[in-house]
Amino acid sequence: MVEQGDAAPLLRWAEGPAVSLPQAPEPQAGGWGRGGGGGARPAAEPPRRREPEEPAAPEVLLQPGRLELGDVEEDQVVAVFVVTFDPRSGNMVEWCLPQDIDLEGVEFKSMASGSHKIQSDFIYFRKGPFFGLACFANMPVESELERGARMKSVGILSPSYTLLYRYMHFLENQVRHQLETPGHYSHLAAFYEDKKGVLHAGPGRGSSLPPVYWLPSIHRYMYPEMKITHPAGCMSQFIKFFGEQILILWKFALLRKRILIFSPPPVGVVCYRVYCCCCLANVSLPGIGGTIPESKPFFYVNVADIESLEVEVSYVACTTEKIFEEKRELYDVYVDNQNVKTHHDHLQPLLKINSADREKYRRLNEQRQMLLYSQEVEEDYNPCEEDLFVLFFLEQNNRIFQTLLEVSASQDKTLTAEHARGMGLDPQGDRSFLLDLLEAYGIDVMLVIDNPCCP
Repeated sequence: MVEQGDAAPLLRWAEGPAVSLPQAPEPQAGGWGRGGGGGARPAAEPPRRREPEEPAAPEVLLQPGRLELGDVEEDQVVAVFVVTFDPRSGNMVEWCLPQDIDLEGVEFKSMASGSHKIQSDFIYFRKGPFFGLACFANMPVESELERGARMKSVGILSPSYTLLYRYMHFLENQVRHQLETPGHYSHLAAFYEDKKGVLHAGPGRGSSLPPVYWLPSIHRYMYPEMKITHPAGCMSQFIKFFGEQILILWKFALLRKRILIFSPPPVGVVCYRVYCCCCLANVSLPGIGGTIPESKPFFYVNVADIESLEVEVSYVACTTEKIFEEKRELYDVYVDNQNVKTHHDHLQPLLKINSADREKYRRLNEQRQMLLYSQEVEEDYNPCEEDLFVLFFLEQNNRIFQTLLEVSASQDKTLTAEHARGMGLDPQGDRSFLLDLLEAYGIDVMLVIDNPCCP
């Protein structure tokens, strides 16, 4: 158990058997893809422990579906579409391939509410079993029929959001092409023929064989990596935007609460905040999370998603529609800009920043500064900030659950204030969080930390 005050090393990889993993595949240059992903660097390969025994079999991260280890990674696009705003009919799917695919609701998912106020945007979203990426653009035109503005989105659907970033540049170019020369779909048709996946026949639902992703070992414990194309970097912007409140979001994410983030357009950067929230709750210890629901990244949602959200017990999503704030039955935590709030009384104590939270935030920023320094002085040591961010919370989560499992296996099963401090928590300020955590994960221990005395 890590004692209070022990600073986590800059990059300490999770303990476990050594594995031999190939490098994550480099983005394809040229062709339909962006190539380098707009300046995003591939995740660093973690240091490996050298052992005399044969290395364990490499692990793979698979999206829903089945592929054997011998299969080669390939891009799978199950649909490509153009959405337009018609002044008389509203949002509508103008063109798509394949023509018989169910795209109901995509016309609203790929053109966020309020988009008429901005010039361009990109949107990640979910549609049934698929993930989508659409690029939106708004061009002024001298046309009374179009009321002075032409708005379109060009997007794709895939079984995973892992590789969607590769097509950002292509979609941006294509939406501009559709605005300037409407009705010409030859490039999109050729793209679909080149990248299309094989759909299985089924009533009202399509699925596709997904690619195999070879990832550095850190990514075995997180959601499939989404390369960041935001010019300033996803994680650093997330930390800068929320500050100490990322520790509040961390607790809600670890408790698998339904988190809804509201923001006016543009929504692209807010989709990245959804991804960052999901990265807060990774745990690599075996036996943890088997009875708790998976925290699902829904990315952008609108009123058309209300019915599907009603049955979800855990998710992270974002929206541009203020009406969601009134529908409290759909969420546990509502994030309005930088204001994190909940309507549940028993979750109110988790909104307060305590001394342990401030210490974790200080250590996180200290490690970020050390990373920047190491990148300047050591050319061959170049881990990215995304890895540091994920590892920081992965280690914190592992420390908490390792302690809880040790206490639950002890004879008296008593969790004390000393245990709480050893986990990096505030015995008093995090008492409510610990109680919720024990209940959510079904861990059998007795908490003997007293409530603070009232004056």
